[in-house]
Amino acid sequence: MSTQQLQSKQSILEIENLSMAFGGLRAIDGVSMHIDEGEIAALIGPNGAGKTTIFNCITGVYKPTEGTVSIRNKNGQIEHIHGLKPDIINHKGLARTFQNIRLFNNMTVLENVMIGRHNSLKAGIFKAIVRDSSTKEEEQRVIEESYLILKKLKLDMYINETAGNLPYGEQRRLEIARALATDPFLLLLDEPVAGMNAQETKELEETINIIRDQEHITILLIEHDMSLVMNVSERIYVLDYGRLIAEGTPHEIKRNPDVIKAYLGE
Repeated sequence: MSTQQLQSKQSILEIENLSMAFGGLRAIDGVSMHIDEGEIAALIGPNGAGKTTIFNCITGVYKPTEGTVSIRNKNGQIEHIHGLKPDIINHKGLARTFQNIRLFNNMTVLENVMIGRHNSLKAGIFKAIVRDSSTKEEEQRVIEESYLILKKLKLDMYINETAGNLPYGEQRRLEIARALATDPFLLLLDEPVAGMNAQETKELEETINIIRDQEHITILLIEHDMSLVMNVSERIYVLDYGRLIAEGTPHEIKRNPDVIKAYLGE
């Protein structure tokens, strides 16, 4: 798709003919998809279909074998990001969570979120050592902003708790809070409700809607919980053996014979 088309549709993420090979294995094979500003989209498919590989290509963990990944950045400009390092992509406004929780378990809840604010810090090494007034003011700002994020995600009561001591559902939400601390315009959630009970899943469903509706952050998620996917998603992409086999609304996907055969079941 051309840059002009990308601009006209107000897509903020565009993937074109993306392929990823590991030796003789083609994990992703010519996938094209786009995510529009302000939507919640889902990427679903059987285990091993290539969903997380796509996330890794988007966020710089992998350099795609073929194809392009483009974003509309915070200044409204279109730029390619495939092949860039993860920290650079994060700085441009993309944040993600992982299938396996990756918190700093021995640090407090607040400290975990403060780490996510490092991209906004302006103080250099010298100022950090001498701790002048501007550095102290910046540190206080980071504390206040981190607390506000925790409050929005209903984690403020755990502010001084060690992250590793949180219940599983709260650890999942804390990982999202840390991702939000990087100030993204696009949030990628990799199986956010994996291992959660029904109540925790419901609470996280509400959190996902709050992030989109109140924080105006676009969301792309990978998830096997079809109830969550159908409830929150406006657009669903379906992968099977590294290829895109369907795209549509939840209503369309539920009735797509190829999707039923490959993933949802008869």
